[in-house]
Amino acid sequence: MTNDERRLAALLDVIDALGPLDAASMAEATATLDGLTKPPGSLGVLESLVTQLAGISGTPRPTFPRRAIVVAAADHGVVRRGVSAYPASVTGQMVANFLAGGAAINVLAAAVDAEVTVIDVGVASPIPASATMGGGPVDGRSATLIRAPVRSGTDDMTVRAAMSRTDALRAIAVGLDVVESLAGLGVDLIAVGEMGIGNTTAASAIVSALTGLPPERVTGRGTGIDDPTHARKLETISRALDRHRPDPADPIGVLAAVGGLEIAALVGVLLGAVAARRPVVLDGFITGAAALIAVGLAPDAGPRLIAGHRSSEPGHAIVLERLGGRPLLELDLRLGEGTGAAMAIGLIDAAVTLRDGMATFGSAGVSGPVERVRP
Repeated sequence: MTNDERRLAALLDVIDALGPLDAASMAEATATLDGLTKPPGSLGVLESLVTQLAGISGTPRPTFPRRAIVVAAADHGVVRRGVSAYPASVTGQMVANFLAGGAAINVLAAAVDAEVTVIDVGVASPIPASATMGGGPVDGRSATLIRAPVRSGTDDMTVRAAMSRTDALRAIAVGLDVVESLAGLGVDLIAVGEMGIGNTTAASAIVSALTGLPPERVTGRGTGIDDPTHARKLETISRALDRHRPDPADPIGVLAAVGGLEIAALVGVLLGAVAARRPVVLDGFITGAAALIAVGLAPDAGPRLIAGHRSSEPGHAIVLERLGGRPLLELDLRLGEGTGAAMAIGLIDAAVTLRDGMATFGSAGVSGPVERVRP
C-alpha cells in the first residue's frame, strides 16, 4: 500500500466514525427556528439548511466568517477527439483570468466575501506569466494559485486509461492537502469549482459508469457544442467505456479510467472537508461527478454535501438524485468555475442571518401558536 492509499484509508475511517449528522445539534437548531416570530417551517429550505449546517458542523449555531472557493484546474487528452467548442489552451488562459480577478467566479466570490484558491493539478498549456506578475489584485478579486501538477493533463481515454491509479490517488492527495491548509488558516466553509476544457466529457463518462445509465442519458452540450460535436462526444464516451469497462464498485478505478485530474483533486477536497466537519458546497455537473466518487468511497459523506444548484446539464439532475440532495438554486447555469456554489453561499448567509437576527416570540411580545386541546 502506498502512502497516498494509506492516507486515504485513514481519512475514510475518520468519515466513517462521524456517522450520521449530529442529531442533538440539529434538534437544538430546529428548536431555535421554531422559537422565532414566524410559523414553524415557513422559511422553507432556509430552515432545512440551518438544520443541515448544524448537523454537519456538530454545533447548533455554526457561523462561517471565513469562506473559500476551491477551483481545481487540469486538461484532458480526450479533447483531441473534437468533443469541445474550445481548444485545450483555454484551460491555462482561464486560470490566468482567475488569477487576474476577471472571471465570473471572481466577481461572485467577492460578492459573498469568499477567497478563491485555484489548484493547478494538471494544466497542460502554460499559464500566461502576466497573470501572476505585478499589478496586484483587481478590485480585491484576484485568486491564489497553488501549483501542484500531478502530470500534464490526462491521456485520451479512448486509447488508454485517462491516468494511472497512482496518479488518481496523488491528485486526491493534492485536494486533501489544500483542505488541511485552508482549515489551518481558519476557513469555516468551502465551496468547489473547476476548470478544464473537455471535463464534461470526463464527468459524463464517470456518471455513466457509476450509475449504469447510457451516455445519452447523462451527456449534455457542455460549453454549447453543436449537433455533430455532441454526436462525437457521445461516441467518444461510449468508446472509452467499452474499452475500459470500469467497475462501479471501484470508484478510484472509474476515476483513473475515464476521469480527470481536477475531478480527482475535488474528490480530495470534498472528503477532506467532510472529515474536518466543514460544510462543503457543490457547484454543477463536474463537481457532482466528483461527489459521486467521494460518496462511493465514503457513503456517510453524502448528507454532508450541500447542493448549491442544479445546472442545465442533463446528467446533473441524475447526480443530485443519486446523492439525495435538493439543490438550493436552479438557474440553468452551465459555466462551472464554482459560480453556482458562490451564489449558494449567499443563501447560507441569509439562513444564518435569519437564525441569529430575528426576534423570538418571547422577546418581541408576540403570541405563539395556539395550543389546541382535543376534546
